[in-house]
Amino acid sequence: MLDWTDRHCRFFMRLISQHAILYTEMITTGAIIHGDTHRHLQMDAFEHPVALQLGGSNPGDLAKACVLASQYDYAEINLNCGCPSDRVQNGMFGAVMMKNAQVTADCIAAMQDAVDLPITVKHRIGVDDFDSYEFLCEFVDTVAKTGCETFLVHARKAWLKGLSPKQNREVPELNYDRVYQLKKDFPHLEIIINGGITTLEQSSEHLKHLDGVMIGREAYTNPYLLASVDQFIYGSDNPLKTREKVAEEFLKYVDNELSKGTKLSAMTRHILGLFHGMPGARQYRRHISENAHKPSAGIEVLTSALEKTSGVKG
Repeated sequence: MLDWTDRHCRFFMRLISQHAILYTEMITTGAIIHGDTHRHLQMDAFEHPVALQLGGSNPGDLAKACVLASQYDYAEINLNCGCPSDRVQNGMFGAVMMKNAQVTADCIAAMQDAVDLPITVKHRIGVDDFDSYEFLCEFVDTVAKTGCETFLVHARKAWLKGLSPKQNREVPELNYDRVYQLKKDFPHLEIIINGGITTLEQSSEHLKHLDGVMIGREAYTNPYLLASVDQFIYGSDNPLKTREKVAEEFLKYVDNELSKGTKLSAMTRHILGLFHGMPGARQYRRHISENAHKPSAGIEVLTSALEKTSGVKG
């Protein structure tokens, strides 16, 4: 979710679900160590629980980034070994790390030594021609020997050449059974599945076999999907929050951020899908898209957009 799940997005998502664990976008060690550390790591206390996802392959740099991150209130630090983009490959991290399990294990060990936070790994079921089940098991076993207990598994392999990142999310065949088998062979590990999951009903089926489900792009494009997560998955008895209520609460956040100089478009780009599938949704999205980027854009852009959905219930 590179460039997507920033702090504004996470605040918005937390308004919809109070229990789901939210993940940051992948942030490189270089950006944290040599860039604007606070800008990359800051979050509102309301966002908790949040997992920080790091990109990097140098154990020392990853350890430094973890120490800096420990000054914030993250619930978990996750090492991304699944992203196939050229930019990530050029830095020798992301999915390419699956080709050298020991390097990945060294990185995880350094991160564990640096902080007391849980360190987890997100990866694919294979990469390029290294796509046998035996290869996957060897990778997981090598990393698990560090004491790492949680593996978030995208149930597709990655092709590092010939496919774009978008195609890598769609073209390689999903293989949920392979992830199920991984849990059977490593019952002591927490195995969380990712890839192609679009409904809570599908999530419930996966949870019969696994310990958790990650939903990324579907939750971004159709965020109200998360509205019943607390009740359906976590067993909460809190009343379901309506889209209108979510929008009303986010307006207060936007108003506060505007007073700090945050651009309206930096926040509104995350809420375009709130009324997905509802009457007036197209007009709502269009109004925001056409007006939020203007220099003088203020809170009235959102209030006017919401008028396009007047009469929508739920």
